[in-house]
Amino acid sequence: MSDSNQIAVIGGGAAGFFTAINIKEINPSLKVVIYEKTNQVLTKVKVSGGGRCNVTHACFDPTELINYYPRGKKELRGPFHQFMTFDTIEWFANHGIELKTEDDGRMFPVSNDSQEVIDCFLSLCKKYGIHIALKKEVGAVSKSADQFLLNFKDGSSKLADKMIIASGGNAKLAAYDWISKLGHSIIPPIPSLFTFNLPKHNITELMGLSVDNVTVSLENSSFETDGPLLITHWGMSGPAILKLSSMAANELNRRNYQFDFKVNWLFEHDLDSAKELIETYKAQHPKRTILKHKCANIPTRLWEYLVKESIGNSAINYADISNKSLTQLANNLVAQAFKANGKTTFKEEFVSCGGVDNKFIDFKTMESKVVPNLYFAGEVLNIDAVTGGFNFQSAWTTSFIAASSIAG
Repeated sequence: MSDSNQIAVIGGGAAGFFTAINIKEINPSLKVVIYEKTNQVLTKVKVSGGGRCNVTHACFDPTELINYYPRGKKELRGPFHQFMTFDTIEWFANHGIELKTEDDGRMFPVSNDSQEVIDCFLSLCKKYGIHIALKKEVGAVSKSADQFLLNFKDGSSKLADKMIIASGGNAKLAAYDWISKLGHSIIPPIPSLFTFNLPKHNITELMGLSVDNVTVSLENSSFETDGPLLITHWGMSGPAILKLSSMAANELNRRNYQFDFKVNWLFEHDLDSAKELIETYKAQHPKRTILKHKCANIPTRLWEYLVKESIGNSAINYADISNKSLTQLANNLVAQAFKANGKTTFKEEFVSCGGVDNKFIDFKTMESKVVPNLYFAGEVLNIDAVTGGFNFQSAWTTSFIAASSIAG
C-alpha cells in the first residue's frame, strides 16, 4: 500500500487539480494522486460562468479583494499577498490560456470555453504523471507514525506521507464527519449563492428581463448590494441578488428564507429625486400618456409594469396624475417591496457558507494546526465569496500556498 513520497489530494475539483499540478511543478520527484469520490472531475469548472469559466476577477489590491469574501476576509489578507490575481493571470498565460476582462471585472479565457481550462489541467496531469483515481470516496482517515491511512468507502485503502483536503463545499454536515474526526471543528454548511423565490408574484411575468444596475436591500438589516438584476419565472436572480444572498447567507438562513427585501430600480435616485424626475417630465410633457412614455432610464416592460402597479388608471396623461399616484410610482421606482418565500440553488453551482473552521488552519502554509502534514485548500474551508470569479481566486490562492508548502 505504501509509496515513497506519496501525496494524496482529496477532491477532483479546481482546488485539488491546482494543488496537484503545482506540487509537481515545484518538486517533480513527489508522487501525487488525486482521489475523486464521483466518476467526473472539474464539474464546477465546466459549468462556471455559463460554461465559460469565470477564472478570476480584475481586482489587484489585496485590501480591496478581501471585501468580496463574507467568510474568510480576515484569513485571506496574508495569502493574497503571496498569490493573487496577477499571479493567476500569469499562471494561466504560462500554461497557454490567455484571459480577458469584461466590463464588470469578471475574467474569462479568451476562448470563452471552460473546456480549455479542463483540457489544460488534464494535459498537465498526464505530463507530470499525476494519477487520477475516480469513485474513491473517503470514509475515514487515520494517522500512524509519519503516514496517513486512507480508507475508502469501496473497501480499499491507501497510505500517504502528506495529504491535502480539497474536497469542496457540501450541503450536508455529515459529509465532513471524517474531517471532524481528525480534530477539526466544522461550521455547519448552508447555501451561500442562491436566487430569491417569489411564488405567484406578477413580476415574474417579466421573466427574462434584466436591469443593468439596481440596489437590493434586506429589510430590518444593514445588508445592501447593487449590480445587474434578472427577473426569472420563479423570482429574481442576477449578480445583485446573488451578492445579497452571499453577504446575508447566515441571516437569511436564520429567517428560514422567508424575508422582505426592496429593489431600487433607479440605482442613482432616492424617493425625493424620483419624484422630481416624474414632476419635471410632467411639466415638460403634460399631454403624454404615462404608460407609453417613460421618464426613467429602465426597460420599457418594467416601466409599464410599475405604472400599472402604482396607478389605478394607467392610461392617463402626466397632467392628470394625482400627488398620491405620483408618490406611489416614485416609491415603486426606488423602493419596491417584495416578500421572498424560499430560494433556488442550482446543484451544479452550489457554493456553501461553512466548512472547516478557519481557526484550525495556518494560512501562511495552509497546514492544519492540529495534524502535521495535513493541508486544506478551496471551498472545504469556511471561505466563500460573492459571484464574479472570487471563489475561484481563493481556490487558486489557497491551493498554490498549500502546494508550495507541501513541495518545499
